Amino acid sequence: MQTRSTFSLLFYLDKARAKNGQATLKARITVNGKRSTFSLNRKVDISKWSIAKSRMTGSSSEARNVNRCIDNVQVKVQEAFDQLEREGVHISAQAIKSRYLGEDKQEYTLLELVDYHNDKAKETLSWGTRKNYYTTLKYLKLFLRDKLKVEDIYLSKLSYQFLIDFENFLRKHTPTDHQKKMGNNTVMKHIQRLRKLVTMAYKMEWLERDPFIKFKPTYIKNEREFLNETELQKLLELNFSIKRLEVVKDLFVFACYTGLSYIDVMNLTEDNLVTGIDGGVWIVTSRQKTNNSVKIPLLDLPQELISIYQKDIRIKDNHLFPNLSNQKLNAYLKEIADLCGIRKRLTFHVARHTFATTVTLGNGVPISTVSKLLGHSKIATTQIYARVLESKISEDMQALKDVLIQKKGNGSKHKQLSIEGIK
Repeated sequence: MQTRSTFSLLFYLDKARAKNGQATLKARITVNGKRSTFSLNRKVDISKWSIAKSRMTGSSSEARNVNRCIDNVQVKVQEAFDQLEREGVHISAQAIKSRYLGEDKQEYTLLELVDYHNDKAKETLSWGTRKNYYTTLKYLKLFLRDKLKVEDIYLSKLSYQFLIDFENFLRKHTPTDHQKKMGNNTVMKHIQRLRKLVTMAYKMEWLERDPFIKFKPTYIKNEREFLNETELQKLLELNFSIKRLEVVKDLFVFACYTGLSYIDVMNLTEDNLVTGIDGGVWIVTSRQKTNNSVKIPLLDLPQELISIYQKDIRIKDNHLFPNLSNQKLNAYLKEIADLCGIRKRLTFHVARHTFATTVTLGNGVPISTVSKLLGHSKIATTQIYARVLESKISEDMQALKDVLIQKKGNGSKHKQLSIEGIK
């Protein structure tokens, strides 16, 4: 059985530092024989102090004010002791003093916040997204060590200047694994992740204010790379004698005609193939990145590719395709681009852009349908991936020209009829 702590509170004058007959009023907390003191920041006339009563004597205005202050402190120190006892924590004279002074409030650090987020993210974020946060953490640690000369920093010390300094650090930093400095959008992504962490801390009341609320990220809008119809046809017509290149080409083409990302293609199993509302074969899955549901009616070409790999000995665990790392796929796609005469930087994600732009929107599929096929929760996201092709712009403008010419012709005809009527 836990015994109750012995607790006492004494008010006294610090006569050792007295001047002109006055001494500082102090309080001493004692718990189980151990003491902790603090000042009440008041000077008291030694001749009017009662050691026995721990109060000022007399009924003067000064005496009433000092004694009222003592009574108030006594009540609050007692409340601090009672709170700690209810919480079941270890009670000491220092703990009571800290609670009374408001100094025992837990203060979190930046790296503690990052660790907390990353621990919780294991359940909600994909590995690829978590990996990005780990990279941001690496640069935060470098910034703290090289720029601020510290290992960590309290969240209360974060400021707008901290964010600006971190941004400048990222822009000037040259990674050791390659010589190229970060581009603007890469820097903004790291800032964005830090902002999300700090916003989370603010919402959890680890911070009293958001120090970055005035920061506005500045992204440079980059054109999304995709294969046009001619380039896609070149890829389809080219056959490779090297088996690994043929497999990579097939995986890439499959993504071009389904819009699935690398990880979602790798995760596909026979269980994802179902009979759709139209009686055809559909892929029904969830995007690993967002967990959004995706339902894709399969075109003939991706169905043929699935059939080709049905008995491939490299396929395991009921998957539809051989498992290759994204790094290897992108390396082989560079070879394929050279062999096809495609001068664009070919990565696996270009297939998703190609599906959105060339395969669907370019052939008149409404953007609302494309958005559903890509697994986007809002069309605004789809508009980033899927651009209107120049050929479609030319086609639409030509149709407009034809309409205007027809209207002009009809107008001339009506005018001629009107003149003849006058005659």
